[in-house]
Amino acid sequence: MCRNLSNYALIFLFLALSGLIFLLRNIHTVENWNCHTVSALYQLQSRIQSSFIPVNLPTFHHNHTFCAHLGQKPSPEDELEERYLLDSITWPGPPPRSTPPSLRQTSDPVHSLFAILPSKEGREWHVGDQLEVLVQMYDFQGRPKHYGGDFLLARLHTPELGAGVAGQVLDHRNGFYSALFPLLWIGSAQVEITLVHSSEAVAVLRRLREERPDRVFFKSLFRLGFLSETTLCNMCLPPDQQPLCNYTDLYTGEPWYCYKPKMLSCDTRINHAKGGYLKHLITNREALLFQSGVNIKVHIHASGVDRINVLPPGDDKVNEESSSAKPDPFKLAASGYYYEDTWRPLGGVSMRQFNDSSAITQCLRNKIINMYGDSTVRQWFEYLITLVPELREFNLHSPKNVGPFMAVDSTHNILLKYRCHGPPIRFSTVIASELRYVSNELDGLAGGPDTVVVLSIWAHFSTFPVEVYIRRLRHIRRAVLRLLDRAPGTMVVIRSANLQALDQEVSLYNSDWFSLQLDDVLRAMFKGLNVLLIDAWQMSAAHHLPHALHPPPVIVKNMIDMLLSHICPEKKKSQKT
Repeated sequence: MCRNLSNYALIFLFLALSGLIFLLRNIHTVENWNCHTVSALYQLQSRIQSSFIPVNLPTFHHNHTFCAHLGQKPSPEDELEERYLLDSITWPGPPPRSTPPSLRQTSDPVHSLFAILPSKEGREWHVGDQLEVLVQMYDFQGRPKHYGGDFLLARLHTPELGAGVAGQVLDHRNGFYSALFPLLWIGSAQVEITLVHSSEAVAVLRRLREERPDRVFFKSLFRLGFLSETTLCNMCLPPDQQPLCNYTDLYTGEPWYCYKPKMLSCDTRINHAKGGYLKHLITNREALLFQSGVNIKVHIHASGVDRINVLPPGDDKVNEESSSAKPDPFKLAASGYYYEDTWRPLGGVSMRQFNDSSAITQCLRNKIINMYGDSTVRQWFEYLITLVPELREFNLHSPKNVGPFMAVDSTHNILLKYRCHGPPIRFSTVIASELRYVSNELDGLAGGPDTVVVLSIWAHFSTFPVEVYIRRLRHIRRAVLRLLDRAPGTMVVIRSANLQALDQEVSLYNSDWFSLQLDDVLRAMFKGLNVLLIDAWQMSAAHHLPHALHPPPVIVKNMIDMLLSHICPEKKKSQKT
């Protein structure tokens, strides 16, 4: 018996030694793998996992309250404000139907017409008067429409003078619309009325906003050692399909979730990225409502002339009977206008021209400029570092078009920084540690008279219910007020939304109608505060160049000149006694 045990012991010893030698040889082999091989494995695994994400998208519960009311419970005052804001952007819709309307029953810009109404003095218009245009909408069968809800844009412009102003559109809810324009320059001026979306198309967009906040989806990579997984993320994820990782912000209560990886823990998240756009969101009949060149941003023709000739201001009597040479911008909802491609604000400080880098450098001397938001304010950062060679970008090794970015002019003591806002952000890939909420960043600023804060937060919220945007702005507004309380000299600048090029696909995710609704909320929530609004909406609506999410350089220059004019206002000339 003992002899047999001795033989077994020798066999076990031999096997143990063999296993040890094998292990040592393989460890040596693993250590000789180069980084490129490991990286290639990561990339291959990530690509394989990413390719399966669209297939495994969750079934979303079409429940408006599920997404809109996530996060911290609002106070009674917050709920009251929210109801007021939602009521203020209520949009008229088509009458209820038993069946969806056919294309023939919807608004047709070709059949629709507008007419310039006579002035009070007959057929003469003077600088300082108000021009009124009446629009009547017809359907594709040539029948007049008897309800409102169409999304129209109005502009009065003289391209050869580089002049233009956005008009205010009033919906009479009976198929008629009025467009009002202040007359601000002498000479010929042309009226332009554009149908952006029919009322029937707006109804589809409203339904998508409330019921399908998942139509843009996000993903995150989780990694530990050689093991990695990619899962779906969003602000509103159905909680009954898979376990969730909760990334709700501890300070603001802003919600964000990812589906938990099967083999990794929630604290192994590496990054955040846009996953893609859901397709097949609308029916074939609804798709006919979103046709480029047919019913998306198509001009409406005039029933007669579409131009007027504006004369110089009349005498005092005429001016008293009509209106002043400088119309009330609140009455006409015009914040400014273009002349010679230069924006001329109708209120506030005088607009200065900063046409060379030295003028910008002198204005920004000893300043810290902090920019937070989406790519529309990152465009300002890029414009400044391109125009001002002394502003040298400091390499933070950040992903291109993502950030954070920083530029320094040590000679003139200028610091320029940009950081994107927190989720939802549709950038390619953001490192998880760099996901910051704007309100938290503002709380970390010392502020002061040499600090400028620029905010632009709107483009990435268009796919969510408006309540989500209200909640985000509420946190930012509180942080702005805290900043101004502790450092009253801090300048806070808010860049509004702007118009952009639309086709069917863009309309379903980023329509100008979504942007207009968010922009109205932003203006209302920051009204009366010590902040400067750069009216990018009217600056893009009034200019003759095509709309673009990132406006062309001439419009960006005017925005930057507006910003700098407030940082360095024109000194008033002292009167000699």
